[in-house]
Amino acid sequence: MNDRELRALRHCAEGAVLFHNGLWGAPMGYLWAGADGCAAGHVPQWEAEALALLERRGLVAVRPGPGTRDTPVEVTDRGAQWLEVAA
Repeated sequence: MNDRELRALRHCAEGAVLFHNGLWGAPMGYLWAGADGCAAGHVPQWEAEALALLERRGLVAVRPGPGTRDTPVEVTDRGAQWLEVAA
């Protein structure tokens, strides 16, 4: 795992990343979470690429949420193990 991927994993563990499913206007993708838990802008392209890779590896997961709400990107048990090793 490289530094960008580890940083993206930490952002998810902090609750700083949401996933927008594309149902209400904006394109599907990763967003920053504001202090109120709502979307606060798009993550940079390099972070979106790292998040997609982490999801494919099973280190983070996007769980379906109710309706059109943006959902938090959650660290899986496997991802939590990586964070423990990196600490």
